[in-house]
Amino acid sequence: MRGQPRDDRGPAAAPVIRIVVPYSGPHGKTRLGDPELSRAMLGHVLAAASSVGRTWVVSPEPIEGAEWIRDPGGGQGAAIETALREIGPGRVLVVNADLPSLTVDDLHALHDAIPERGFAIAPARDGTTNALGLSDTTLFAPLYGPGSAARFRAHAGRAVVVERPGLRDDVDTPADLVTL
Repeated sequence: MRGQPRDDRGPAAAPVIRIVVPYSGPHGKTRLGDPELSRAMLGHVLAAASSVGRTWVVSPEPIEGAEWIRDPGGGQGAAIETALREIGPGRVLVVNADLPSLTVDDLHALHDAIPERGFAIAPARDGTTNALGLSDTTLFAPLYGPGSAARFRAHAGRAVVVERPGLRDDVDTPADLVTL
């Protein structure tokens, strides 16, 4: 078109959003008492994640709908460390599998909030961590467990807290499901 600069590279490419979802398997959420509910929540998270970017699941067995990375055992932190080593450096979202209200907009908001050389953190109501946006995989440390959101903030140096219902409202127990 006349008046517009020519760009032989084509349209500007949007950044590739990479997403890692740790999933301990259908029997990993024993407090829920229903393996099908765990699978359904994972399916919902994967549907949102897959529509946003390249998605990996770290789990004991392959999961349809995402690339698979074998869970090495040793908990969520070890699973995520393994996945981040495998996918290599760069920006990444780490999103828990128990977020039944997660939306595509939530994932974009988390990604857009990532500060340079820092973390975007989506805490759960109980102070644990439901999702992270890392400016680089090398910044990750396995800090999960009670109070982990505060530990991730302290570790990150630069941290942005992302408060969105789809990222905040996880389901660990039947009472959590009733609350939602």
